[in-house]
Amino acid sequence: MKTAPFNFQNRLKEIDRFFQGTDPVHKTMNWVAVELEKANIPYAVVGGMAVNAHRHRRTTDDLDILLTPEGFAEFHKQFVGQDFDAISGRPRRFVDRGNAVSLDVLVTGLFPGTGKPGPIAYPDPVAVRERIDNIEVVNLPTLIQLKLAARRYQDFADVVSLIRVHQLDESFAERLHPSVRKDFIECLEEKRREEEYEARQLGEGEI
Repeated sequence: MKTAPFNFQNRLKEIDRFFQGTDPVHKTMNWVAVELEKANIPYAVVGGMAVNAHRHRRTTDDLDILLTPEGFAEFHKQFVGQDFDAISGRPRRFVDRGNAVSLDVLVTGLFPGTGKPGPIAYPDPVAVRERIDNIEVVNLPTLIQLKLAARRYQDFADVVSLIRVHQLDESFAERLHPSVRKDFIECLEEKRREEEYEARQLGEGEI
């Protein structure tokens, strides 16, 4: 399939639609939330859409949801092949037939990042979710913990931004698994370095 050439103006329109909540990712998320609740499948939104739900504004072009193994089996039975297409070689990634949005399913008991066993596994969505604007979303400590455990650049950047938005400090580390507390402190220090840089820039601008 040929990819359309990049167009800056079109990208700006996409960003505008995203923050208005009228883009394909929001449409898929809202539809999935309604249908999972109808089917009594416990879920929690994670990933970039959860970052937005917790007040850090950034775009994303896919949707991540957390399901139990039983919930994933039921999701597969009810929706895959009808509303979502499976991706070859990616057993937990699907594409929404309606608007081509990718959906990644994270399953309780599996592991973030590389997927290799580690100290932090994906939890039961019911135990770690909160309702935000009629959507079940993973709570802030769990979101930060999973992102730190994944150990990707974007995940660390998201944690820095969430620290800034919520004005978190060292005391928040006590709510996280011991294996990621050091990484949280490093993100906190990065947030403080950014603030110091911004303060210097502001000071220089006033001279």
